[in-house]
Amino acid sequence: MKPESGARTLGRLAEGYSLFERRRTMLGTALAGALLPAGALAQFGAGDVVYVPTPQVVVNRMLSMARVGPSDFVMDLGSGDGRQLITAVAKFGARGGVGLDLDEELLRTAVANARREGVADRVRFVHGNLFEADLSPASVVTLYLLPELNLKLRPKLLAELRPGSRVVSHDYNMANWQPEESVTLQVPEKQVGTPGVSYVYLWIVPANVSGRWQWALPDGRSTEASIRQSLQVLDIQLAPAGGRAPEVTLATVRGEEIRVSMQVDAGAGRRIRHEYTGRLRGDTLEGSVRIHDRTERVAPWKAVRTGGRAATIDPQASL
Repeated sequence: MKPESGARTLGRLAEGYSLFERRRTMLGTALAGALLPAGALAQFGAGDVVYVPTPQVVVNRMLSMARVGPSDFVMDLGSGDGRQLITAVAKFGARGGVGLDLDEELLRTAVANARREGVADRVRFVHGNLFEADLSPASVVTLYLLPELNLKLRPKLLAELRPGSRVVSHDYNMANWQPEESVTLQVPEKQVGTPGVSYVYLWIVPANVSGRWQWALPDGRSTEASIRQSLQVLDIQLAPAGGRAPEVTLATVRGEEIRVSMQVDAGAGRRIRHEYTGRLRGDTLEGSVRIHDRTERVAPWKAVRTGGRAATIDPQASL
């Protein structure tokens, strides 16, 4: 058989032929050379694919980093033997979850494992393509996909998951979508990827706060603000409201929570720091502003979006 090119191999993965690549490594030098990172090791065995379970210590750390609890519904994309969902429900108390996989034998194994652990009424394992699945019910999504698939999946995660939802990945990151938290674990039994070492990454899905805003100031006036957004990073430009325009030094969004720090002209060549924190509700940001002047004070704050919301906050979506 003629080896596939890297592009054709990735195309087959994107179509779902290797959804369960997260815990298996396809045999053959074509895939190993095209998709596995430098230094990664394929695990070989009988048949066309080899099942590689995520070590339980990694499963536990992924779910604890995502702070899974009773209010959470977990989706595991490439669910294998079901251990991620079973642990989420049985140990962390998640209210339920769905696992997707393309391997019928593993789906049967996952169902049997859920029954044995007494959580079969709270988890489902279904045959499905992750790129066609509706992710909107999830508050937590767990992944063990190769980096090319993480990047391809990223726009879907940002578009379908609610702000504040958590995404946690084993071994591979999301390129320029910076994680909120990352850890390195020593896992002696791990033989694939980087043997003996696992990397876990956590992201919080940000709300879309892009657009034009009417921004209230602590002195009772308001000004126009324009927000451009790339993932959780904001570029905020405020119009002058007397004196020089404020200089924004920090602007980020985490879930529905926004944090903005700026230097504001106080006259006579003096600048003071304003720190805004608030929560998005529809087209309204509401919270407080802390003014660091000669004395520190806190005032209520509100901004209302007047238009221009971006269709996507993910630059990868347009590539």
